[in-house]
Amino acid sequence: MSERVLITGGAGFIGRYVAAALLKEGREVRVLDAMIEQVHGGRTRPEGLDPHAEFLLGDVRDGSIVRKALKDVDAVIHLAAEVGVGQSMYAVDRYVGANDLGTAVLFQELIARPVRRVVVASSMSIYGEGLYHDADGTLVEDLERTPRLGEEASWDPVDAWGRPLLALPTPEWKRPALASVYALTKYVQERLTLTVSAAYGMEAVALRLFNVYGPGQALSNPYTGALAIFASRLANREPPLIFEDGKQRRDFVHIEDVARAFVLALDQPRAIGQTFNIGSGQDRSIAEVAQRLAAAMNVDIEPDITGKTRIGDIRHCFADVGRARAQLGFVARRNFEEGLAELAAWVASQDATDRVQEARRELEIRGLVA
Repeated sequence: MSERVLITGGAGFIGRYVAAALLKEGREVRVLDAMIEQVHGGRTRPEGLDPHAEFLLGDVRDGSIVRKALKDVDAVIHLAAEVGVGQSMYAVDRYVGANDLGTAVLFQELIARPVRRVVVASSMSIYGEGLYHDADGTLVEDLERTPRLGEEASWDPVDAWGRPLLALPTPEWKRPALASVYALTKYVQERLTLTVSAAYGMEAVALRLFNVYGPGQALSNPYTGALAIFASRLANREPPLIFEDGKQRRDFVHIEDVARAFVLALDQPRAIGQTFNIGSGQDRSIAEVAQRLAAAMNVDIEPDITGKTRIGDIRHCFADVGRARAQLGFVARRNFEEGLAELAAWVASQDATDRVQEARRELEIRGLVA
């Protein structure tokens, strides 16, 4: 009999791809999802989920539905979470409830019916600022952003003597620096998974996802991934809005690579009890990414670089993927230019409601944009 895997939050962007990858391997898949309106637009049945996946509608904070979802399950991939750094800074109870209470309820039920392995989706946001070194070559892993003093001041961090710091790929050993409510909740999800699983004889793995992109993201959700937000703006012939100067650097990884990482994390013996960065290992500026996406979509619109700071944002963070390569056997395969072209072709077939200005107003009203 094939292994049955429960995917919490499995009707979302990442979950649908993970479900497809597991089914392709011959596993049985059960999905539990609350189908929140911000992501699913009021639908109560998932769109794009493989029909061979069993679907349960319900909230991971509801112990009775979690108990039902865990029946005859051999492993769990825990994706259920509210996503969005900016929104988390004012919808605090919503994020802590869904992400951390939801994880606690899941494990309360797993104590009574343990599974072989639990893989949780963590986030690069837990690092805060990435790893840097100073002009003397000394590593700086505890950098905290300070307010920018004047229009002429550098957006990039400097040391105590005003010398610029150089951003490096961020490894898993870097100490967390939790700069947003979202980051706090993802770190709690990660630690709950690793701690409780070990206590009750279950294997556990945490995947720290970097900026995931690809066809199928919720284009009308203004708090989803950067590329989906940019695509929604461009599809409506509006410029992508970019905070700061647009030179902040990130790591973009294709959804198909991410789904493969979850499959590997379910089986790799060397992965037990570990955390892994799941990224491409390549860094790009946000402005460059917006420009490349516009070109892929054949839209001649430059991004609107606001010169403003959003509270909770970090400057540079991109993945050191050495541990994932050595211990998990994961290397990103998808080419970024090909991935952008694929995303652009998919966006052309969609209706995207642009809610970015609405989301920006919410942040400004609360003083979260400076």
